[in-house]
Amino acid sequence: MNALFTDFYELTMMQGFFNQNRQNEITVFDMFYRENPDKGSFSVYAGLEQFIDYLENLSFSSSDINYLRQQGKFSESFLTYLSTFKFTGTVFSVPEGSVIFPGTPIVKVIANIMEAHLIEGALLNIIGHQSLIATKTAKIVAAADDRPVVEFGLRRAQGFTAAHLGARAAIIGGAAGTSNVLAAYEFGMKPIGTHSHSWVMAHTDELTAFREYTRAYPENCILLVDTYSTLKSGLPNAIKVFNEFKGQLGTFGIRLDSGDIAYTSKVARKLLDEAGFPDAKIVVSNDLDENIIRDLSIQGACIDMYGVGTKLITASTRAYFGNVYKMAAKQTPQGLAPVIKLSDSTEKINNPGNKTFYRIYDKLGFANADLITLEEEAIDQSRDLTLFDPKEPWKKKTFKANEYTLRQMLIKIYEGRRLYQKRETTEIAEYAKKEKASLWPEMQRLLNPHIYHVNLSPNLYELKSKLISNE
Repeated sequence: MNALFTDFYELTMMQGFFNQNRQNEITVFDMFYRENPDKGSFSVYAGLEQFIDYLENLSFSSSDINYLRQQGKFSESFLTYLSTFKFTGTVFSVPEGSVIFPGTPIVKVIANIMEAHLIEGALLNIIGHQSLIATKTAKIVAAADDRPVVEFGLRRAQGFTAAHLGARAAIIGGAAGTSNVLAAYEFGMKPIGTHSHSWVMAHTDELTAFREYTRAYPENCILLVDTYSTLKSGLPNAIKVFNEFKGQLGTFGIRLDSGDIAYTSKVARKLLDEAGFPDAKIVVSNDLDENIIRDLSIQGACIDMYGVGTKLITASTRAYFGNVYKMAAKQTPQGLAPVIKLSDSTEKINNPGNKTFYRIYDKLGFANADLITLEEEAIDQSRDLTLFDPKEPWKKKTFKANEYTLRQMLIKIYEGRRLYQKRETTEIAEYAKKEKASLWPEMQRLLNPHIYHVNLSPNLYELKSKLISNE
């Protein structure tokens, strides 16, 4: 990714710091987000691998420097600085595939003030897009209730990168596969697909089209049965072909892509079973999302697999993830000093200081809360741990000593070079599946889920209150 992939004001601010001779001044920035998409209770973190690739390759080419020179805004001394630029800072992050919650510092950057500013746009873009798609996919997969979901969105995504990395994010979110061949190749999946209506229309009749497709792919034969009439033509012709190839078929079945899918799937299941094909799969598509899938389940639809395209790859009900990147501490003669941004909106006031956070698990192994602390704080697990709601501090919860475990979520992923071990996308997806399983079922409801609490340590709460009062 090109170093010019940044907002222009990052470069103008960098030159300002350069002119002030502040290029060695250390800062701490946090990336977090303020609310889960679609009123959910959690999100799925994705995009870390691409962000590390960006850091590793971050440099300005001679053509980049020439382009910036032509803008008439930058001095030759600053352009010379950029010509040898390399990101040398330290980055902490939660592991990719983690479930995440509003307010927690999911990425922490400790770097000089110029480096820290330059990477803002790319960090928010890369992590924001993939986390949005992974989170949307997780909701769709939850609604599908153990039936596989396949990402079918290539043609609906907003451009190549959105389709390609959106497919990756969908796999992390729980999709069983993708129709995108390049994404499947690069991310270690087997591409999945059937045939289109045009295959049927390109033959003399529907029966011939089904017969020829089955002859070509008997080991994996899913026939699209709604080109003309699903129940009067498509399904009877599919059954006729299945009988002709009986004993030669591997995975086989039909795909429904229009009409009343709940009703049609139940009729199709009955007719397939009566014809002696209880193993025939019913795959459905047609502008699905988590709400439609939930309703299909409520109506008793007979479905074995969902193909979800437009509303998954575009996260149709939420156009953005909403992650932000804020300074939390800056260098002073006395060392790193916490800083705070105030706002008329309480939720926009950041948590100051150099921080980390812990996930608290109960004795059954379920995640109960996150606790944000100052970096230097230590928690004694042999003692009771009392948490309070930072917005309503009179609301408290106590975990008894030795009945809870702590997990420090932020790990060092970069320190002038990659430290984070590269993982295959399928490994990240498996990790994300375990992460989702660590949440109580009540938190995974599509409607009115239980809200997971993110808490501040008493020391951090006191520091934040003091800075607000001082400002």
